[in-house]
Amino acid sequence: MNTPAAAPQHFVSRHVVVAATGGPAIAARIREARPDLEVRERAPADVTADDLAWADTLVAFRVPPNAGTLGNVRWIQSTGAGVDPWLVPGTLPDGVLLTRSSESYGPMIAEWVVSRLFAIQLQVLPLYDAQRRSEWVPREIARVAGTHAVLLGTGDIGRATANALHALGVRVTGVSRSGTSGHPAFDRVLPVSALADVVGEADWLIVSTPDTPETRGLVSRDVLSRCANAVLINAGRGAVVEETALPEALEKGWLRGAALDVFVQEPLPASSPLWSDPRVIVSPHISGLTTAAGAAQAFVDNLRELEAGRFPSWTVDRSRGY
Repeated sequence: MNTPAAAPQHFVSRHVVVAATGGPAIAARIREARPDLEVRERAPADVTADDLAWADTLVAFRVPPNAGTLGNVRWIQSTGAGVDPWLVPGTLPDGVLLTRSSESYGPMIAEWVVSRLFAIQLQVLPLYDAQRRSEWVPREIARVAGTHAVLLGTGDIGRATANALHALGVRVTGVSRSGTSGHPAFDRVLPVSALADVVGEADWLIVSTPDTPETRGLVSRDVLSRCANAVLINAGRGAVVEETALPEALEKGWLRGAALDVFVQEPLPASSPLWSDPRVIVSPHISGLTTAAGAAQAFVDNLRELEAGRFPSWTVDRSRGY
């Protein structure tokens, strides 16, 4: 594991800065659980160099924008489902420990995926547009049951999504680095090398992988060109998909639609053609939200392991990106 050089038993957290969405609630829960700690709560944009010079621990989704360096921070507890903001080269010094949340985002993201799948399959948006025009426009609606989903990523989020889809009668093919999974909701699991071959069978191409060196650009233009009128649903990370190829994929019929919660640049620029394409459903990175209870509990659990002289179970392997 690519962990910091400093042994965990040499670290004791005493000064904690919480700079995250939902920060006041997270900070309150940490204070309640660990009244021995000094905790400062700041909006991310309000964190100063003085705060990070005072702190030994930072609870945040990414580097505060106006803070400069990380000061004396030796431990970062990420509040996101993915830790890619911390793994940008030059962001995190070698001696800083990075841990991630133990909270399960799978159930919430699975609900988001299913909602988009039904919205597209049942033509909810076109019907709503017709309603606004007071038009009675009967349509042929195909069932979700019996369709085929290719699900890129078979971890916590992938397994929860596969469970939900399997219950709806959707056949689920998983694609993972190992090409194996003991989870019964997958009809089969293939290695990543098979992705370009299997997407041609998919009604739904669902992405739930983090942004890592191995996954970046995995759903390339070439992969998209192998699709046969599929719907792309991305609840992983924007960089996993070659976003600039999506307009072409839609125009050429490789994709019949897309539901996108994540993008290469967030917020999605107003100039992006994805905003105005009626075949695309855009949401602002909300498919899997961190709860205050989950973020605080993850911090407390990881701190307990550090205090016992162990690297926390949720220590990030920087070489893998998770």
